[in-house]
Amino acid sequence: MPYSLREPVHAELLIKKSRFLGCVQAVPDRAAALRIVADLRAQHPGAAHVCWALMAGGQSAAHDDGEPGGTAGRPMLEVLRHQQLEGVLATVVRYFGGVKLGSGGLVRAYTDAVAQALLSADKVAVQRLTTLSCTVPYALEGWARREAQAVGAELLSAQHGDVVTLRWQLVEASAASLKARMLDGGQGQLHWLDTEDAAG
Repeated sequence: MPYSLREPVHAELLIKKSRFLGCVQAVPDRAAALRIVADLRAQHPGAAHVCWALMAGGQSAAHDDGEPGGTAGRPMLEVLRHQQLEGVLATVVRYFGGVKLGSGGLVRAYTDAVAQALLSADKVAVQRLTTLSCTVPYALEGWARREAQAVGAELLSAQHGDVVTLRWQLVEASAASLKARMLDGGQGQLHWLDTEDAAG
């Protein structure tokens, strides 16, 4: 199960005179992540590097910001992946202390900065939502609404024509059991629609 974070968390490491300021936080998309990174650059003009990693499905990305390739962004991304995080940005601001750490030292430093921040993070399960649509005769509308509400489905729309077309949004994990239960109880008069059909 994927997780997000309730609020941003920070950690600071001092390794051979270099300061590593780590932060992990939930973000809605890549555009928001890039704005946060730009803000960090503005807040830390003296920093040598502002490295980041974003775990967000098809928008996932990692950036070394001048550190040797693969020593910062990708290791940070691996920490997020290992923790099963989704929709989360990790950033590490590095102030160079004059002592080179080598590739292995950099990987450890960036990994540790993210891992340390996550130690105090409050993780929350990501609930994926889905939309379901069905038609029922008027006589079954009240029953259908009660069945859906019982599993926490939110009614998005109700269209009244020859039959009633109902659209709900609910947690994906509850969808299959709701569909099966309502088909059983619908006396052959409830019909599920593809969401594309219902939207049209």
